[in-house]
Amino acid sequence: MFPGRMTLSPPGPPGGPPEELQELAFIERPIRRSLKTAEEIDQLTVDEDLNDVERAVYLLSVGQEVQRASVISNLPSLVRQNPAETFRRVVPKVREVLNGAGAEIQLAAATSFLTILQDDIILIHTHTYSILKTVLLHLNHRDTVVSSAWLETLLSAINALPKETIKQEVLNPLLYQSQLSHSLQARLAACRILGKASCKFDSLIVKKELLPLARSLSRDTESEVRVCMCRQLESMARAIGVDDTRTELLPELLELAGDEESRVRLAAFDSIISLMEMMDGDDRLHLLVPLVMSACDVSSQVDEGIMVSLSFQFGKLCSGLAGSLSEEQKRLLLQKFQVLCITGLQTEENQMDVGESTLIRCNCCYNLPAMVAFVDPAHFLCDIHPSLSGLCSDPEVSVRRSVAASFHQVVKLLESNVHVVHKELLLLLQDSALEVLDALMNHLDETLEVVLSRGDNLILDNKLPELLSALLSAEQKVGSSLRWRLHEKLLHRYSCLSRLLPGELLHQTFSARIFIILTTNKVLPVQKEAARTFCTFLRYNRKQEQRQEMMERLIQDLAQGRSYWNRLRFLDVCEIATEIFSRKYFNKHFLIPALELVHDPVANVRYKLCQLLPRLRSSLRLPADKLLLQKLDFCVQKFLCREKDKDVVAMIRKFHKRHEWDLLDQKKEKEEMLLLEMLERQQSDGKLNSDKHAERKRRDSKTSLSSAKSMSVSSSTGSSSSGKETRKAKLSRSRSLSSQPTSSKPVNSDRPLKVKDLSSSSGLGKSTRDDSVRTPHFTLTTQSTSSMPVLIRSKTTSLLDQASLLEQREHRTSTLDHRTGNRDQRNHMMEHRTSSLEEREHRTSTLDHRDHRTSTLGQRSKTMERGSGMKDSQSRKLSMNRKSNSLQSE
Repeated sequence: MFPGRMTLSPPGPPGGPPEELQELAFIERPIRRSLKTAEEIDQLTVDEDLNDVERAVYLLSVGQEVQRASVISNLPSLVRQNPAETFRRVVPKVREVLNGAGAEIQLAAATSFLTILQDDIILIHTHTYSILKTVLLHLNHRDTVVSSAWLETLLSAINALPKETIKQEVLNPLLYQSQLSHSLQARLAACRILGKASCKFDSLIVKKELLPLARSLSRDTESEVRVCMCRQLESMARAIGVDDTRTELLPELLELAGDEESRVRLAAFDSIISLMEMMDGDDRLHLLVPLVMSACDVSSQVDEGIMVSLSFQFGKLCSGLAGSLSEEQKRLLLQKFQVLCITGLQTEENQMDVGESTLIRCNCCYNLPAMVAFVDPAHFLCDIHPSLSGLCSDPEVSVRRSVAASFHQVVKLLESNVHVVHKELLLLLQDSALEVLDALMNHLDETLEVVLSRGDNLILDNKLPELLSALLSAEQKVGSSLRWRLHEKLLHRYSCLSRLLPGELLHQTFSARIFIILTTNKVLPVQKEAARTFCTFLRYNRKQEQRQEMMERLIQDLAQGRSYWNRLRFLDVCEIATEIFSRKYFNKHFLIPALELVHDPVANVRYKLCQLLPRLRSSLRLPADKLLLQKLDFCVQKFLCREKDKDVVAMIRKFHKRHEWDLLDQKKEKEEMLLLEMLERQQSDGKLNSDKHAERKRRDSKTSLSSAKSMSVSSSTGSSSSGKETRKAKLSRSRSLSSQPTSSKPVNSDRPLKVKDLSSSSGLGKSTRDDSVRTPHFTLTTQSTSSMPVLIRSKTTSLLDQASLLEQREHRTSTLDHRTGNRDQRNHMMEHRTSSLEEREHRTSTLDHRDHRTSTLGQRSKTMERGSGMKDSQSRKLSMNRKSNSLQSE
């Protein structure tokens, strides 16, 4: 019943408890709930009111080692937030903490300062100078790891410091550190500082001040110092220029190339080859070629390090020295390359390390394209092809992977002679290591394009079946493995075959295999890539029967398949088909089968269809696709009416809402277009009116010029009389207008007059009416009389002059009407004020009436009190009389 129950062993000796009891005692031991005591928690607690800078200063002052290291690591963020306060308060505390601190804090500080310098957080040189002082103080730390970290910070600070600061604070101490009395670590740091600082100064300062120091370090007793200085001479050579390099540095490098230590010779060899571009033809011929020939001499014993370096830079040397080499020297270089390609494969007693030999052969693979370009194409078969074939069948996977990575460049250089490497391509495609196939697949489309398009047709026809078989076997090998990313890459590269192979051949060999991957593979990225490749094959197939067959397989096996997984894949194919095929082809073959999945019993399929609806909708164009649009809308309505799955409902509502937004946007667009058309019409009409008005003005100016002479005589005779009449008319109008009372109401006012107004201003109202009637009449008569002499005497005036005169009259009458309207408005305002005063008087009268009523009520109350007093006195008298009568009767 309890299979896991612990069974106790027989009791042990009386000397101690049994082991099971000891285990139980250990289990029952009290467990410590907290890793820190209360005192430790109090020590680690910091006031929450402190800001970041204050908290950092507090933790650096009284915090523990972990807290200090955390603050120093967080120093770059503090500098970003508040650089001034950080350098004023926090950085001095960091200097105090670094004095005597451990390696952990030292490394954290070096890393933080390096981050600050590299991220360009500091904006002023004073902050960089403060960091420099800290770095120089701890540069010679006893721990080599710590000193190396501080050295990297110093080298980064040199880029941000000005020249004078570098010269005073950095270079002057180097004069003492480069001496033999100082430590090895200090001299190594001096070499690297020299190489970094030489880029900051001009050639004259480098030649006079830095180069002598570099010479002394390159002749140091320690080989490690000579190696370090030799690697810095390249940067110094670029600083002083070509001429000074030939006279000053190349002799030093050649002397170091013959050093007794192999490491020094290797460093000098690398530096000389890197400076090859700064040498002219004579220097290459007399300095570099002998050095390379001595390294390539088969009979001489060459260091392994130089062999590795030579194998890596062999292609660069051959390309750079091609114009300076004789035929014999070229032959020696080719022989040396052939020897390097089989390094470590000979069955000799004295063999170098396996790793070194493998690295040399990998470097030869890297230099294969340069060597193919170096040799004559006619000599490729005898000079390079044996080495290429050997590298393609090398026992090391890393070597075959290297040659596969550069194989496409070799194929491009061979051009029409590409058929000579057909066997090597088959070897790489049939390689058992997937790493080799992965390297080959990176540029397989470029390789196949050259192989299938530039080769000889007869030879290609004989070798094409082998190539296709190798491609299929490579796909099957990758597909049976777990490297699905490699499988996806391979299918993507195979899509280029649709442009390189005939459609019938492609349909017979690859289409069926790609369709099997599409329907059987369970990795989604591989399935999508297979769908893309299949659609590409379908598009470039020129035979209608084969295209129809491929479409039928898609619909029967995927769209109408029994597995919902296949139906989902069909929707993926539809999504990819919208990118590959034209809109017309997609709507004809893919749209309706996709919409029929609205009745699918699986919710995931319907959900995928809802996701695809926007793309399907965008492929339709009206009015050509009106029927398809109706079917799509019918599909949407079915979803909205019958769907029960909440996720599908949410997705279809989202699409429907987006569709409504699109319709609304289309409506707004149509309205905007109509508004633009109306504005354009109005602008065109206004332009026509302006043109007509301008034409009318031009005509008026012409007629006025013609009538000016005839009007001059008549205007001179009638100007005096018309002027007097106009002045009289104006005077009479002003009198008539001034005679109107300001408090009277205009006749045409809508507001009726009160009784008081009518009674008080009855006579004034009559006069106002009479004046208002007379005044316009008088003005019209005066205008007519003033203009009569002109009309009678100027018989040569035209109809346009009469029209202009009538317009002037209308303008005058409009000004008079405007003036009368202003006066009426003023009268209305005055009347409104009088009415408001009358209302105030009415209110005061009502208040007086209320006071009168209150006074009368008070009088009535007083009379009533008096009557009640008289009644009381009478009742008292009666009572007294009654009492007296009663007494008398007794």
